[in-house]
Amino acid sequence: MTERRASILLVEDDERTRQAVASNLEAKGYGVRAAADGEEALVLWELRRPDLILLDLGLPGIDGIGVLRRVRRDATTPVIVLSARGEERDKVEALDEGADDYLAKPFGMAEMHARVRAALRRTLASEIDPSGVLQIGNLRLDPDRRLVTVDDAEVRLTPREYELLKVLLANAGRVVTRGRLLRAVWGTAYAEEGHYLHVYIGQIRRKLAAADRKGTLADLFAAEPGVGYRVRAVS
Repeated sequence: MTERRASILLVEDDERTRQAVASNLEAKGYGVRAAADGEEALVLWELRRPDLILLDLGLPGIDGIGVLRRVRRDATTPVIVLSARGEERDKVEALDEGADDYLAKPFGMAEMHARVRAALRRTLASEIDPSGVLQIGNLRLDPDRRLVTVDDAEVRLTPREYELLKVLLANAGRVVTRGRLLRAVWGTAYAEEGHYLHVYIGQIRRKLAAADRKGTLADLFAAEPGVGYRVRAVS
């Protein structure tokens, strides 16, 4: 699969938005199938099995969350959800249900293309390198050895710091909700203790910075207000 030949299922009930997004994607060389509601989306998904889905949450009939749940029953197809600004609760629910990313409306086409490229790259990378080693720039996490290095120098993390970094790196480029991070690292009883993340991510930042001679990891972690955290790409 290459990005130029990738197939995309666009699910959007607003006709003008649907046409504009489809035209822009097709101009970049993607194959696009478009659906105006959840029922049509599921039919096209079953028939075509696209490489990526752009999914509006506010659909008539079966809503975006319903479509996402059906897709996630038996597929890991990248899903980028589209939602109105300020609908943090909907974004969080979609991400917790397995969406890979979200775009807040109104969004620019350049931003959309960047998110699409990133999602397709992640899928291709996971198909090519199944070793389990997670690497972003000069930061490397080897889960078999439970070893974290920056510029080949070991960074000593506590068990919880290690697990938190592992979850974030495994989802690099995606927004990971606060609830998902807390459940994965601390357990379900801590799902509402958001202050833990602020403290622990601060500790991880300081330890990585101490070993990062080039300063390339300074902006590794991005907070998504009201939603969670994202690991950024490193140049």
